[in-house]
Amino acid sequence: MVPTGIFVTVTKKERCLWCGRGFLPAAGPGRPRRYCRRSCRQRDYEARRRADELGIGESELVVARHALDDLYDRLYVLEAAVEDVDRDLAAGDSAKEVRAALDWLLDAARPLCGISRP
Repeated sequence: MVPTGIFVTVTKKERCLWCGRGFLPAAGPGRPRRYCRRSCRQRDYEARRRADELGIGESELVVARHALDDLYDRLYVLEAAVEDVDRDLAAGDSAKEVRAALDWLLDAARPLCGISRP
């Protein structure tokens, strides 16, 4: 346990194979952890069993059509924002206009930041 008031720098952080959340590797004997929680390990197990039932490989993915369409829509908005900001920055606008362009780019990118695994 780290006493209060002392800061520790984490140099190695593992990523959960299911959700991607970072976690500290456990020290000691045994296999290294691959999941941040038992529930993630269980979800991955269930997904692997279901993939075997459907006959799909490790590199294949089943996605609902509406989820894929939503992702494409968000990516289109981001692509348009990047093109607009590129054009605005090339024009050599004032600092205020550059800030407005970057705000537009951030507003387009933020919805993609919230996407996570179900």
